[in-house]
Amino acid sequence: MLTLSVCQNTDMSQDRIDLQTSLGYLLKEAATALRTAMEEVLRPLGMTVTHYSCLELLAQRPGLSNSELARGAFVTRQSMNVLLQTLEQNGDVTRPAQAPTGRALPTRLTAQGRQNLERASAAVRAVEVRMLSGMTADDQSAAFTSLRSMIDSLRND
Repeated sequence: MLTLSVCQNTDMSQDRIDLQTSLGYLLKEAATALRTAMEEVLRPLGMTVTHYSCLELLAQRPGLSNSELARGAFVTRQSMNVLLQTLEQNGDVTRPAQAPTGRALPTRLTAQGRQNLERASAAVRAVEVRMLSGMTADDQSAAFTSLRSMIDSLRND
């Protein structure tokens, strides 16, 4: 069972979260450590986590729009648009000059983009293996289930 520790502040009439035992704080710390480790392995490949995320999303869901990519990579549409322009100039993605329907420009990986993604995926996978190295398969499964449950609870409230 997961619990959230709350400290009673006797000087004030409000409850405070104990950062030493706060699951939310620990999750944020883990996310920050993961992002830092990913940036370290992606930097020599000329990528950021957002760049990698964009390529990975396009590999798994070809044709996503700027808005869909932004949501999937947790950035603003403006930031994603700038990244997509750079990726297109570098030859990693293609977008039509005009939207086939509506205003969305579906984006697709090029052969070069797929090659760059392969290298980046291997580097990111090594970080994930390192992150999970202290956990048994059962621990990993339980963590996955717990995290999925937390996400679902927060999104379905």
